[in-house]
Amino acid sequence: MNAPVRDSAIRLSADVGGTFTDVAAFDETTGALRLGKTLTTPQRLVTGIENGVGKAGSRFQAAGLFLHGTTVAINTILERSGARCALLTTQGFRDIYEIGRVNRPESYNLFFEKHTPLIDRDLRFEIMERMDAQGAVLIPLDEDQVRKTVREAVKDGVQAIAILFLHSYRNPAHEQRAKQIVEQEFPQLFVTASHELSQEYREYERTSTAAANAYVGPRVQRYLTEMEAHLGDAGFGGNFLIVQSTGGLFDVNDARRSCIRMLESGPAAGVVGTKVLCDALGMQNAIAFDMGGTTAKAGVIHEGHVLMTGAALIGGYATGLPVQMPMIDIQEVGTGGGSIARVEVGNALRVGPESAGASPGPVCYGLGGTEPTITDANLILGRLGADRFLGGEMPLDLEAAKKAMAEKVADPLGLDPVKAAEGILRIATTKMAHVVRWVTTERGLDAADFALVAYGGAGPLHAAAVGRELSIATVIIPRAPGHFSACGMLVADLRRDFVNTWFKPLADASFPEMETIFAEMERQGRDTVGRGQSLTGVEVRRSADMRYVGQEHAVTVELPTELFQKQDRAGIKALFDAVHQTRYGFSVAHEKAEIVSLRSAVIGQLRKPPFEHIAKGGVEPDKEAFRGKRPVYFASTGFVDTPTYDRPALKAGNRIAGPALIEEHASTTVVHPGDSVEIDAFGDLVITLRRG
Repeated sequence: MNAPVRDSAIRLSADVGGTFTDVAAFDETTGALRLGKTLTTPQRLVTGIENGVGKAGSRFQAAGLFLHGTTVAINTILERSGARCALLTTQGFRDIYEIGRVNRPESYNLFFEKHTPLIDRDLRFEIMERMDAQGAVLIPLDEDQVRKTVREAVKDGVQAIAILFLHSYRNPAHEQRAKQIVEQEFPQLFVTASHELSQEYREYERTSTAAANAYVGPRVQRYLTEMEAHLGDAGFGGNFLIVQSTGGLFDVNDARRSCIRMLESGPAAGVVGTKVLCDALGMQNAIAFDMGGTTAKAGVIHEGHVLMTGAALIGGYATGLPVQMPMIDIQEVGTGGGSIARVEVGNALRVGPESAGASPGPVCYGLGGTEPTITDANLILGRLGADRFLGGEMPLDLEAAKKAMAEKVADPLGLDPVKAAEGILRIATTKMAHVVRWVTTERGLDAADFALVAYGGAGPLHAAAVGRELSIATVIIPRAPGHFSACGMLVADLRRDFVNTWFKPLADASFPEMETIFAEMERQGRDTVGRGQSLTGVEVRRSADMRYVGQEHAVTVELPTELFQKQDRAGIKALFDAVHQTRYGFSVAHEKAEIVSLRSAVIGQLRKPPFEHIAKGGVEPDKEAFRGKRPVYFASTGFVDTPTYDRPALKAGNRIAGPALIEEHASTTVVHPGDSVEIDAFGDLVITLRRG
């Protein structure tokens, strides 16, 4: 795993999180993989990446490919720290962005507040133009009005322009011309048009997507430009690719224009890595659980496929803003290793979503943090070794953690610091179990039918507790869990997703017409993914959004090649009924169905690092793997002397009964009393949880 990396065909990947930056360096010639982990540098993220590359024993100059995942886009939205934007929209429709869908999740909440748009009403401008639903021009575009409106917006300090004209998904001519005018006369502005991001109907969602892209655009562009300049200065001469929310890779120049496709950049790579791990293990159903320093995230692999969604609400259901584009269905909660615990009004203990981040970080880091966090709680309970964090590179201050826990949490609640720390972990476990339910139960799936694949620096510390909360029987900790998302980038492929709204009753749908639409989307995809890359193959996946006639919302149904070629309407209808049954708990075989949109994903396959087997051993671990005992607190036993093991020294076939701690450079796995763990052929820790 940590063999030296030679200067050859190096593939670098970097995952920038809120607390840590993870780097993986893979040598395609020798198969060597080295890892680096360093604190994220919020003031200049590139510095953290550079430090991580150095710790991985590599150099940008030696790399032929640099893969990057970052939270800069989603953090810009959540922090409301984006650019001052203006919206150009069809006359009469400036308020659709604020009216939204009139959802009211809490019917009797008198204090309910709706979403807050990213663009204020006084910067939403109506333009004289109109298309009909078939794309025919009803009112020509008033080009002079576009020029005058943007000129006034620039005087008001606008840095970015979002363009949304009605029915541009059917005919984008007016949006294209308006964008051309703005770019010609105001080249300093970031300009985005809705048809470039979404080819689906629903004007509110398209407006919100375009507005979000404009809002994050200038900041993301600056970041990517800074990153490219740094790569150039470092002598990097290879390809620079960004991870999309679909888990696929796309060119940095595309990322500059479609910044919003980077929303779930880092987390998506972890789900892709989980999918590849499932393929290697012959496993069909798994929950990808990623707990880092700031958040915990969950995605699903069901029947061998990553579950996707066509839209997401950024910021939650009640007040979130919709983004309408294909992405992996990932849910997250503000519970990470750096999540702050505090006592609020009424002596209520609250954990997160505020995080200590990388600066000042948890109290035990000794970098100026004063409020206790989940990491401090794990240290107090003995689950982290003060002298073994990050392989001993970063000593932790146990006494400072205890003092902060006593002053800020334990004393106000009348508890001792140990009980306070245990309470913090119990609250965190409950919150993280909820996020897993959001991606399983709300899709009609039972979490107990899945294995939990846990990664991220803090994931293995909490995986068994979360799994037990959900009645999951098996937890898997992959190799290098603290770098798993960065490693997931190494197994990702180039990908482009296309959607085309096409309303047709299934009974009347023309297969030749569908083939024409699919063929055009796939032609664009093949042209894009094959640009400047050496591919091992191209895969195409087709699907359709379908619903029963009279319904408003649709479900996505995979279209197997054989059904499409046979023009088997009954087979497609049966697939739709099955998906509807899973999602909503019912289906109606005799009801007519209709197609809403056609979807195509074009995947350019890249050569991937192999999953290597580790050395075989006996049932008992070798003596070299044992690292002594230390007191660890468990709710069922109190403090108990717990054996600790060095994970790199464990071999395939070794079995360990809980309680135990299995330590490695960037993570610690907790095996609870009554649980057991076996090391599989690839070096994964397979934990069997005690029932009851």
